[in-house]
Parts: sequence; structure tokens; C-alpha cells
Amino acid sequence: MAHPKRRQSKTRTLKRRTHDKAVAPTLAICPNCNGWHIYHTVCPTCGYYRGKLAIVKDEVAE
Repeated sequence: MAHPKRRQSKTRTLKRRTHDKAVAPTLAICPNCNGWHIYHTVCPTCGYYRGKLAIVKDEVAE
């Protein structure tokens, strides 16, 4: 296993971690119900994915 000879400074550690951040998921508009859903996933509102019914959703009166 690697064994460091010197301690890394705080600046060097933070420079390495600049790319370690959370990113917001890409959202898309469902062509079936015009609701927002996460890209490449089933629409949570209507249950459609790529124009086909993927899961059966019950109609809930709001």
C-alpha cells in the first residue's frame, strides 16, 4: 500500500476536492402529462417512460 512521506497541506487537499461536489439531477418534461421528472427515469406523475406505460399509477383526487 502507498505510504506518504510528507503530510499534505490543507490547500493541496482542498484543491484535490474541488471536483467532489453534489450536482443537481437533470430534469425533463414528460411529453405525456407535461410534468417534471428526472431524466432517463419513469415519470412519477403518470408512470410513462419513452412513450410507453411502465408502471400503473392510480388516479388520486387532489
